[in-house]
Amino acid sequence: MNTVLFAFCVLGGLGVLFGLVLAIASKVFHVDEDPRIAQVTECLNGANCGACGYAGCSGYAEAIVKGEAKIGLCAPAGAEGAAKISAIMGQVPGEFVRQVAFVKCSGGSHAHLKYTYNGVKDCALASSSIGGGPLMCVSGCLGFGNCIKACRFGAISIVDGVAKVDHEKCRGCGACAEVCPKKLITVIPYRAAATVACNNTDKGGITRKVCESGCLGCHICEKICPHNAVHIIDNLSVKDFSKCLRCGVCAEKCPRKLIYFPDVLMEQAKKVKEADALEAKKAAEAKAAAEAAKKAAEEKKAAEEAEKPKA
Repeated sequence: MNTVLFAFCVLGGLGVLFGLVLAIASKVFHVDEDPRIAQVTECLNGANCGACGYAGCSGYAEAIVKGEAKIGLCAPAGAEGAAKISAIMGQVPGEFVRQVAFVKCSGGSHAHLKYTYNGVKDCALASSSIGGGPLMCVSGCLGFGNCIKACRFGAISIVDGVAKVDHEKCRGCGACAEVCPKKLITVIPYRAAATVACNNTDKGGITRKVCESGCLGCHICEKICPHNAVHIIDNLSVKDFSKCLRCGVCAEKCPRKLIYFPDVLMEQAKKVKEADALEAKKAAEAKAAAEAAKKAAEEKKAAEEAEKPKA
């Protein structure tokens, strides 16, 4: 009994001693943290998605305060968060371009099957199975939802066998793109239009056999684009966002209707076209009226000259 009590007292004494040593050490070696780190962290989304390139929101906040990272890398925080952080750091807010995820596939139920897959409903496992998965199109979305699990904002759902992104919920963190084994998901500007929902680079004849909605590389979009913003690269239509003015012509003419163009932007494009047509009509009418007035003036002058008595 005495031995047990003695051991208990020794262990208890050591615990108290080590506790005092740690407490003293924490005071002696204490380093004050810049209060701005906590303030910046509060302005971030808290998703810890890593899209900024740092290990979590606190790591990014610390890098900002130390001047090692620029403001605006946190996509989920958006422009509002960037503005708040700029105010904390005493800087003028820079331009923030909202980003969203986009799935480059329109296949789903339109894609033909090589075989029936009865394995685990996981995109990574299915893509590593025979022939890269059950789809004849090796670039197509498998629709098993790994991206849904990765999304912290509930912005992705499976519609008609293919992943679809709700751009109003998406914060552009890119977590879904990281887990997609087919690398079908890319991050694009929120206001981007005419994005091609296909990733198949096979020739048109092969694409017809594997998917009913894949890009055929027909060059129609490339030929009709008035801004030289669309090009066929490796049998696939590719958009140059720096040149695209969102006129919507390519989306209207695409025979497979796989060029993504939001309804809101399409309506805006129609209004712009109508306004341009009305402006052109007014300009033509004004020109015709000016020419008619000029002609009438010339005719009047000629008539007056003719009526003058000859010397």
